[in-house]
Amino acid sequence: MVKAETKTIKAAEVVALKRVLVADQISERGLEILGEKLDVTYDPKITAEQLLESIGEFDALLVRSRTQATAEVIKRGTKLKVIGRAGVGVDNIDVKTATEAGVLVVNSPEGNTASAAEHTIALMFSLARQIPAADASMKTGAWERSRFMGVELFNKTLGVIGLGKIGNRVATAALALGMKVLVYDPFISEERAKQLNVQSVPLEDIWLRADFITIHTPKTPQTTNLISGDVLSRIKPGVRIINASRGGVVDEDALAKAIKDGRVAGAALDVFVDEPPKNSALLELGEKVVLTPHLGASTVEAQFNVAIDLAEQIRDYLSDGMARSPVNLPFMRPETLKSLGKYLGLAEAMGAIAGELGTGSVKEFELITYGGMAAKETEPLIVAALKGLFMGKMEGVTFVNAQIVAKNHGVVIRESRSPESAEHRDGIKVLISTDGSVTSIEGTVLAHNDPIITNINDHPINLTPAKYMLFTMHKDQPGMVAKVATVLGEQDINISTMSVGRVGVRKDAVMVMTLDDPLDPKVVRLMSEQSGIHTARFVSLDAMSMPLS
Repeated sequence: MVKAETKTIKAAEVVALKRVLVADQISERGLEILGEKLDVTYDPKITAEQLLESIGEFDALLVRSRTQATAEVIKRGTKLKVIGRAGVGVDNIDVKTATEAGVLVVNSPEGNTASAAEHTIALMFSLARQIPAADASMKTGAWERSRFMGVELFNKTLGVIGLGKIGNRVATAALALGMKVLVYDPFISEERAKQLNVQSVPLEDIWLRADFITIHTPKTPQTTNLISGDVLSRIKPGVRIINASRGGVVDEDALAKAIKDGRVAGAALDVFVDEPPKNSALLELGEKVVLTPHLGASTVEAQFNVAIDLAEQIRDYLSDGMARSPVNLPFMRPETLKSLGKYLGLAEAMGAIAGELGTGSVKEFELITYGGMAAKETEPLIVAALKGLFMGKMEGVTFVNAQIVAKNHGVVIRESRSPESAEHRDGIKVLISTDGSVTSIEGTVLAHNDPIITNINDHPINLTPAKYMLFTMHKDQPGMVAKVATVLGEQDINISTMSVGRVGVRKDAVMVMTLDDPLDPKVVRLMSEQSGIHTARFVSLDAMSMPLS
């Protein structure tokens, strides 16, 4: 049971009320909203042990970042129907276990957008004008005007990596300050960039041209150490770097070295690999860095907004079965989900693979259904495939908002049906058209309920999607398997399975190796440099919401 010091708020009419445990601090208004229809237990200091003991009594759990909704917590929560996170990230919730248990996970993706964007701008100003150091100097009684020579933001070039809601706000503010804004976002078309008065460019252009760089991406295998020692060795000298997104997107040791060497003029960080960052080399750099303790969402307004948003979602979901921002479950009817079965997970996986194999900005997305699938409701499949397409590249994309995100990025969504299929009675195909290529992935669910991918870019294949996969496009010739396996072996990466699709002897082929471990981007680049390999891509399905097995 929750300790007696906790606060219990009863709704006005007690008629078999569902119970919600609020395990972190939220605003009083959020508690009031929950109490309108629910029996609320408020224990913001509950320990992990107490949570495990008491969670079985509750229908809902509301957390912020302190409380961990682990697999064990979810398994013990036999009555749980929904877990809510007052904020964007759900790193402290085991989403996969929740999905398997039928527990809805909801978050509040927009409540702290303004606060996070404003904090980014504040960090940039502080870095440019050395405000924290000047303030500290003044408070010692010094008056050192000549020591704190800053730089203007006006007419400087800002590189924005990731143009989601927060990145968009930062870019808009920077334009108002008279900055030139370069944007890297694989889902932003040139037309959309022009509408926003920013220039869409490759990452390399940002490294070479930007005076300031700010990052607004989730932490994924693809974005971990996005700003690495290799990048910092060729970046524009004198650049200033801001990171208020996720710890680990910037290699902190490499950044500290680049600042010490004078390659980077300074950095401002709100997030760190370890929090608090007790052993970070950045702590030793004094006035050359501005460091804040993860304050991006720490405003009265943000905490008020996310609490209200989440409280309303939990109240409405437990009362009416509706939620605005579900992270792990589609918004469609249970009977629809049942009829589509494993095709939902297959569609999500196919979208993720197509998104990684394609190059350039996505222009069009098309889902083609074959055979018996052509007679079913296909919108959930489109949503699942789009969610997969954006998976790992943008934060906050869910089944509910995947179509809206695609349309906001100028992606044309198409659908077609064919009652007949040359190979399978039922099947689906995902087509992604970019600036310079078309990527196609086809798949089916076999009679024994196993989803497989049957075709990649017109190369027949028999691939069971796995958590980690390495795709290589290469010339079909002796020694190619050995080249790839040798590189993986040197990196101590274990190969689980291998599938090859080819159209003819000595012609181009596709090889997919499923792996036991994720791949560092450096290994993928090394693979691409091997003779005979045209392209290498690593695909992680770690962030998938729909189960495949």
